[in-house]
Amino acid sequence: MEPIRTSVSIRMFVVFGIMLLFPLAIVIQIMRVQFIEGENLQALWRAQALDEVPVPAKRGRIYDTHGRLLVTNSVSYTAAIDPRAPGARSEQIALVPDALAHFTSRSAVHYRRTMSQAPANSRYIVLERGLSRQAYDSLKSMRVRGLILEENFRRRYNFDELAAHVVGHVNHELTGVMGIENSYERFLRGTDGSRQVRRDSRNRVREYVGAPKRLPVQGNNVVTTIDAHIQAIAEDELRAGVQRTRATKGTVIIVNPQTGAIVALANYPTFNPNQPAVAETINRRNSAIADMVEPGSTFKLITAIAAVEQNVVTFDEIFETPSNGRRLIHGQWMRDHDPLGNMNFAQVMQRSSNIATAEIAMRIQPETFYQYVRNAGFGSATGIDIPAEEAGRLRRPFEWSAVSLPWLSIGYEVQVTPLQMVMAYAAFANGGNLMRPYLVDRVEDERGRIIHQNQPKTVRRAFNPAAIRSLKPVFAGVISDSGTARFVSVDGLEIAGKTGTAQKFIDGRYQTRYRASFVGFYPTEHPKYVAIVMLDEPRTSIYGGTTAGPIFRNIARRIIGVDSEILSNTFVLANQPNRVVPTVTGLDVDQATSYLQFIGQRFRIQGRGDVVIEQSPVAGSEISRTQEITLLTGTSQTEETDGQRVPDVVGLSMRDAIAVLKASGYVVSKNGSGTVATQFPQAGAVMAQGRTVSLRGRTRSMEQLVAATGGVR
Repeated sequence: MEPIRTSVSIRMFVVFGIMLLFPLAIVIQIMRVQFIEGENLQALWRAQALDEVPVPAKRGRIYDTHGRLLVTNSVSYTAAIDPRAPGARSEQIALVPDALAHFTSRSAVHYRRTMSQAPANSRYIVLERGLSRQAYDSLKSMRVRGLILEENFRRRYNFDELAAHVVGHVNHELTGVMGIENSYERFLRGTDGSRQVRRDSRNRVREYVGAPKRLPVQGNNVVTTIDAHIQAIAEDELRAGVQRTRATKGTVIIVNPQTGAIVALANYPTFNPNQPAVAETINRRNSAIADMVEPGSTFKLITAIAAVEQNVVTFDEIFETPSNGRRLIHGQWMRDHDPLGNMNFAQVMQRSSNIATAEIAMRIQPETFYQYVRNAGFGSATGIDIPAEEAGRLRRPFEWSAVSLPWLSIGYEVQVTPLQMVMAYAAFANGGNLMRPYLVDRVEDERGRIIHQNQPKTVRRAFNPAAIRSLKPVFAGVISDSGTARFVSVDGLEIAGKTGTAQKFIDGRYQTRYRASFVGFYPTEHPKYVAIVMLDEPRTSIYGGTTAGPIFRNIARRIIGVDSEILSNTFVLANQPNRVVPTVTGLDVDQATSYLQFIGQRFRIQGRGDVVIEQSPVAGSEISRTQEITLLTGTSQTEETDGQRVPDVVGLSMRDAIAVLKASGYVVSKNGSGTVATQFPQAGAVMAQGRTVSLRGRTRSMEQLVAATGGVR
């Protein structure tokens, strides 16, 4: 029994000894952590609790070619409180709710309740978001320790839908998604900064006063080739034309043929880049560069040039076409839109005979004709500086069938984009050089220094200048009473171009659905603008001359009113019964009033605000000289903007006007002398210093015309 009792005692002693060791070990560990390794562990905790979050850079602005601000940033501010910040005093913090209540619709009691209901250890209590700059400045001047003020940026497209497919839009992270916002992302974005924050046990971010910061670097500004006035005209007339013809959609591109700079690019339907998610996906598609279509008769320009350069046709040659307007070519029937009888070469183009054009093309070797098509830019991308461009489709001659050449000559068996087509006509207009199109003129830093410049670039010599000289009168004759584009004619303005109607190839066969188009340029001798208008499935008529042509005509008429060079070389009747409504939205009431009085336009004012916030009829629409414009006024916005308002110098002498504008930091371009009759941008427009303001001196002849931004339609 004794050995058993001894064994049990030993075991109990061991168990009790082990039980005593546990608390002793815990005490030793606590002492080690607290006194031996305490400093190192606290430093490790502080390092793990601290983190950095990015401070977004202010994205660069986007301007039109004259410095009008198209895209900028809305700035709002957030006010928060850190009641445990070093040096924070409760009596100072108590003043913040009363200050906030002056700038918001909430009461001071609401903000005090927000602070009192926050957890006891809170170090970041948000009181208000979306504060104005005025509120921010007022709160900042209070110098309250514990008050945290943050900037929040949102992209703002000043003119909503204007040039939406050109500028594109950004996503929720302010990253460019399409258009210039995407392709010039590396310039626009800037370099983000950072700020130090704390993270609690639940990984929640807490701001704290005095946290280290690395300031962001502002993005660069982009100056486009787009003329906002002409862009607005193109969009307005395209929308009206699509609705009038009941087409499913439409595209307009206007380009400077000498440089390749895009002056306007519009698609309809369109979207508002301020709310891109609201629009249907198809409306955000840039059809001008992404739609590949069979162009139809506008492609006959290539056939005409190839035929003249290859000497396979003479201008006095007579082409006989069947009396029924049909001819069997290699087993397939080719038709003219009407029986056209006998024609010379010029009439073949002016009346758009498919049968005679195909006959001419079949005199040219397939490989030679293919090379002319390639030289004109078809079958490869133009290289425009925005994404999503398609290259079109052009098969090589060894892939052609017996009917490929005649059908290719009239714009079938080839797919092109509207941009490719207008650039081919631009090469014809400028004397034969195929230019690379571009939408951005330059990129500038915040001080106005140029850091990237796009230069006009010639891709290749596409056409022979001698052939162009002989063919220009032919394509000018298209816009005549005997041509297919008689509805394009504008009094006093020489236009050359070509109509197009193309049957659509759907589900493996051609159907009774059409695209209608017109491509033209003016003035004919020294072309400044080349434009294409393309409509998809117009219902009032299938012909380009009666659907797309009038849209081109209306655009050309209205451009006369905003382009002094075109206006000075165009015969305009002084007693035109109608005028184009000028833009006064955004101007101070006094500026708008003096401007409208100067041009002799009747108007009336509604409201008691200091700024014109809306006008009716809208700018660019046509009204009679006796009709009134209604101006709706409101209060000016306090939201931060980029740039400053352009001074009103209309009515001043040219010398005084130049002095005023230079004192405001602008560069001045003048046309004429004497008293300033018009200025662009208009008075009140927001524009950064260093941009150009154009002035036109008042002359007697100008007073007889549609004075300021108006014109004839």
